Order: sequence, then structure tokens, then C-alpha cells
Amino acid sequence: MGLALAACLTASPATATTTANRDGGTTAVGAGLERYYHQRLDWRSCVLGPDDGKGRDLEKAGARCADVTVPLDYADPRGRTITVAISRLEATDPRHRVGAILLNNGGPGGTALESPPDVRKVMKETGPRFDIIGFDPRFVGRSTPLDCGWPTGTAIFSAGHDRAGFERQATFHKRLADTCRATNASVLPHVSTRNTARDMDVIRGALGERKISYLGYSYGTYLGTVYTQMFPGRFDRMVLDGAIAPGDYGPRLLRGAERENERALSDWAAWAARRNDVYGLGRTRAEVLATVDRVVASSARSPLTVGTAPETFRLDDTRVPLLLMEGIADDTDPGRTALGEQLAVLARAADGQRTRLSPQFAALLRFMLTGEQSHYGSVQTAILCGDVAAPRDPERYWRDIERSRAGHPLFGPLTNNIGPCAFWDRPREEPTRVRRDAPVLIVAATGDPRTTYRSSVELHGRLPSSKLISLKGANHHGLYGSYGNACVDDKVNQYLATGTLPAKDQTCVKQVG
Repeated sequence: MGLALAACLTASPATATTTANRDGGTTAVGAGLERYYHQRLDWRSCVLGPDDGKGRDLEKAGARCADVTVPLDYADPRGRTITVAISRLEATDPRHRVGAILLNNGGPGGTALESPPDVRKVMKETGPRFDIIGFDPRFVGRSTPLDCGWPTGTAIFSAGHDRAGFERQATFHKRLADTCRATNASVLPHVSTRNTARDMDVIRGALGERKISYLGYSYGTYLGTVYTQMFPGRFDRMVLDGAIAPGDYGPRLLRGAERENERALSDWAAWAARRNDVYGLGRTRAEVLATVDRVVASSARSPLTVGTAPETFRLDDTRVPLLLMEGIADDTDPGRTALGEQLAVLARAADGQRTRLSPQFAALLRFMLTGEQSHYGSVQTAILCGDVAAPRDPERYWRDIERSRAGHPLFGPLTNNIGPCAFWDRPREEPTRVRRDAPVLIVAATGDPRTTYRSSVELHGRLPSSKLISLKGANHHGLYGSYGNACVDDKVNQYLATGTLPAKDQTCVKQVG
């Protein structure tokens, strides 16, 4: 199947046509795909209704929206179609226009339709020179939807402390996979990063661009890498922030990040210890970490009940580690404050006290533990499962959990746990491997607990023409424009403005203050 799909996109003289582009160039288009690359986009208001805050913000910024039609199955371009939602903030300096830059915020399953106004601000004087394009990948957000009705966090719960709990989760994940397959059988085979990359190239063609620039975060760095391998020569400036090497990507992508997460938790504990009068978690790093261990142990004996009626949540030792991992990926003061408030609530619950939840904490728990935003978790899992085959034998997961538990008792049972992908149909295509060089800019924090610095360095090594910006001393996932490091932002903006990569790798330092 992989060869058949590749044949559709690697056009030969006998099967390809060419399409003119805005800058006068031409691009080969696979047979049967002409109508997608040549489609006329209907730009309209981004506002969908009176309660559409996202649409109003886009409209206020001057953005317009459109739906791009793409084939569900690129091996059958005359068959069923779906739509991919995009937004555009047009260049306001047309005399110095560079082109279009496409955005992806990661996930997988994250939206970026709403992002052009914020990205234009981050790009400073370079922003007006680009058409900034946000898009919701296939089955995400405003694009043709996919929803299995799942709580978002189910795919990355911890295994907990015993075999009985692991068995319950294996049964649960099998049921999730079976349910999703039963309700979405016709589309699941086509939920993949390679198909999203194909959609990106249709977007490029529909916009009339010979080449397109790209800014991707987290999972979006994998998507960007895949695009460079599938469509060499069709990208201009590419920034991959929080980058992951393709060999590290897959359903178990958090494996190998245990030490980085432990370091981030330890650094947060030192921060919380200096604020013991606020959170009461301990006066030293060791005392705070002991409180964390006490909370997890208490949740293993009996689930912690947090919140007040009518909205309460029960958190056992399969869920508490996920909350911790979620919190330590942001080492800004607001991020650390949020985790401090959450741990204070959990510590009181472990002592049997009644607890109240802040609106932010309640929203996070609804997101992770209920079906309130199940489309996000559904698409995230479907993409991961559709990209790379997961081990199918539950015993393999259990062995990995037990081996990892000895050295990493908190995070090992999470990063090695079983998930729905163990019960998924095998992907239609082989995973993407890096076989072509690509001149891209990689941005990475040395203490990133999500996509590790080691993985970013690995990708850098596989793309010899790439350059790497390293931020030292940060336990943070995603830097450009969101972390507030002037060194990183300025270096990325210089590249976007000139299209010239730095002569050598660059190092920035976390700002303290």
C-alpha cells in the first residue's frame, strides 16, 4: 500500500501535469490530483456563530478562512473527499513579501487555525512580509471531524502499582480501540501524518505557492520533517521547535524521557520549596519530592477525591503521574504556580481533607478525564496509531513497565504503559525515515521533558544542512514566541527574515528574573 500511495505523489512525465504558481514557477502534480491543487478557495469570515470567540479574534485581526478540499484516500483521488480548515492573515508589506508560512502547534491533534495573529506579533517586523496560514489538520478542529468519544488522557495514563490494574487498563484500551474502529472504520486507515503532509502540499498548491515556509512545534516538527522527505524542493524556510527525531516518534513516544521528567520535577520541587509558605509542600527540594511520593502512594491505596459537588474527580495512581508530567513541561512562573496549586490540592486530599478546585484545575481535569473534548484525544491516538505500529503483546508492555519501575518508579510505569494502539489495525504505510538532507532550523531546550534534547540533536545529525538553536537551563517544551527568551526569538526571526541559516549552531541561555 505504501508503494501505491507513493506512486500517486511521485509524478513521472507520463502521469503528471504542471500547475503555474504565484511566483511564476511550476510544480509537478500527481495524476488525479489536479482538481485539488487547482481549486479556487472561497475566503470568507472566520466567525461561525454568535459564540465563536476564536472566529471573532481572527476577524478582528483581519484574517479570513477557507476550507481546502482533499481526498480522503490519496490512492483514490476520485473517491470520497474531506475538508481541511485554514485561516490566512495576508502580508501587509506586499513589496517585500516572502511568501506563505504554514503553522502547526503539535499534539498530534492540535489546532492552529487561531494562531496567525499571535505568530505575526512574535515575528515582529518580519510578520507583515508573510501570508500567515493557520490550519486544522485532517479530522482536527474545524476540519472534517473524527470523534471516538474518549477522555483525552486515556492513552497516556500510568500503569499504576500492580498487575491487576494493568490488566484492567489492557481491557479498557482494547474496548476503546474496538469502539473507535466500529464508529470510524471508513476513515481510520487514512488518519496519518503522511496524509497530513499530502494535505499540506495541496494547501501550498491551492494558495498558488511554488514553495511554502513552515513553523511547527512538538509533533509539528515530525510533520515538518515528513514534509521535507515527501516533498523535497517545495519548502522554503522551516522552523522545527521542540523537535523529535523520526526514530523516536510513535505510540510510545514518551519512552526514554524518564530522566528529563525527573529532572524537571526536581527543579520544580526546588522552586516550590522556596515558596513553602504559599503551598505547604515542604521546605526543601527533598521534602517536596517526599510530598509527591506520599500523594502518589495515597492515590494507590485509595483514589483521591478532589473538588466539591456537583463536580468531583477521583484520581488514582494511574492519573496522578499524568498530572505531574503535564505540569512540569512548563517551567515559567505561571506554569510552576499552576502545578504548585494542584499539588497542594492533592496533598490535602491525601490527608482526607475536602478540597476546592480553581476554575483552571477543574478545566484541566475535565479535559483529561472526561469526554468534554474527546475529539482531541481521539484524533491524537488515531494519528499515533496510524503512523507507527505498536507492540501487540500485553506481556511486552508489562515487562517494560517492571524493568523501568526499578529505576524510574514514578514515570516509568507511565512512559511504558499499554494504550489503544496495541489493539489498532496496522498502519497502511511504513513510518517515514530521513533519507534526504533538509536545511531547516531546529530549536530545542536542553531540559525539555517532552521531546528530549537528545532527540532534537539526533534529528540535527540526520539533517546535516540543518542548524540547531539550543536553550540551556530550561525545562520547557516549545520556545519560540511562547517562552519569552529574546535570544531564541531574535535568532528565529532573523532566519525567517533572511532565509539564511546561521553559519553555525547557536546557544542561548535561560533568562533569570
